[in-house]
Amino acid sequence: MKMYKGFDKDLKCHDFQYEIGKTYEEPTAELCEKGFHACEYPLDVFGYYAPGDMSRYCEVDLDDVSHKKSNEDSKRCGKKIAVKAEIGIAGLVKAAVDFVMENIKDENKEANTGNYSASTNTGDYSASTNTGDCSASTNTGNYSASTNTGDCSASTNTGFCSASTNTGNYSASTNTGNYSASTNTGDRSASTNTGNYSKADVSGKESVAAALGIESKAKGVLGCWLVLAEWAKDENYNWHRKDVQCFKVDGVTVKPDTWYKLKNGDLVEVSE
Repeated sequence: MKMYKGFDKDLKCHDFQYEIGKTYEEPTAELCEKGFHACEYPLDVFGYYAPGDMSRYCEVDLDDVSHKKSNEDSKRCGKKIAVKAEIGIAGLVKAAVDFVMENIKDENKEANTGNYSASTNTGDYSASTNTGDCSASTNTGNYSASTNTGDCSASTNTGFCSASTNTGNYSASTNTGNYSASTNTGDRSASTNTGNYSKADVSGKESVAAALGIESKAKGVLGCWLVLAEWAKDENYNWHRKDVQCFKVDGVTVKPDTWYKLKNGDLVEVSE
């Protein structure tokens, strides 16, 4: 069973040492008691290992899984776990989008407001909107808007100058176009923007705003995390990413509701 697991900086979980590529077994599996634990929905791992303190994230295979499920999230317990690959925050966000798309019911794959549905539009100057829980709203057109208000959902937009917005908890709002905005107001969610000169914004508790494009910026409320990239040109005027850092919005070093970018390795406050 493909799952996702968080670890500390040494790839330990509750003092148990893991290694990438290794498989481990236990004789019993009891949720929150014995066995190996992992999350089916990728972003749920943030509830156990926040994207700070050098937390690490991996895709795992969980086997001999107990039938008992958590009432709070997608955590499951199994007797056997194989640590497949380290994927980081960016990998978790992509996996969250893929998870939603893979779990959409076939009969609901047209634009609608029903649960477990998908609203997709590939035309320019278009709008793709879905208000159902566990849904996906995707738009690949330029100057477009992709909006999803359902919990555990994914709102994705790859067009330039576009807006991807999600208000559901444990959700992913992702935008890869330049000059775009990715916004998420749900708790423990991720707002990711890889386009140049773009913005990533989160206002939900324990969420992540990642701005990884050239001259991009991010902001979040108190307790959230900002992931920022810095780029530089080489002698041939080609851009290269030279640094990526993660910061917690603690209200002291990093102010809440304030736009930041990474410059010369330092967090710099910028205007909207």
